[in-house]
Amino acid sequence: MSGETQITIVGNLTADASLVFTKSGTPVANFTVASTPRRFDKQTNEWRDGDPMFLTCSVWHQYATNVAESLTKGMRVIVQGNLKARSYEDRGGNRRTSFEIDVAEVGPSLRFVTAQVARNQQSSGRQRGTQPQGNGWPQQSQQSDPWAAQSADAPF
Repeated sequence: MSGETQITIVGNLTADASLVFTKSGTPVANFTVASTPRRFDKQTNEWRDGDPMFLTCSVWHQYATNVAESLTKGMRVIVQGNLKARSYEDRGGNRRTSFEIDVAEVGPSLRFVTAQVARNQQSSGRQRGTQPQGNGWPQQSQQSDPWAAQSADAPF
């Protein structure tokens, strides 16, 4: 969307992602990412932590289920999405603003760990080269799947 404020943040989950459902049954996963800047102090020859930033993140539909099943407390993640400001009035009548991320992409940071990735049997998102079938789920043949097992004569 034009005019959206895109943001990418790297940090740690403060708790497991929580999966809830709207009244219409749409899944939504919420989680908070804590990101703390670090800088090296040459005078003391030590790393110094800055003030942590906590951002609430939300993701919807099948993506929410994938996130809730994959991300857990303490996991280092990379989150990209649109920054949203929400204004509200607190109990004392003071006007407040909080910032949240409407997640477009999220995944584990592989800086200090390795990960095993597994493809879902069904995906609610349309993938390139797929056509919707009678049940509404995209189906993809092995020939058009770049991640499918390579044959013995493949160049890789």
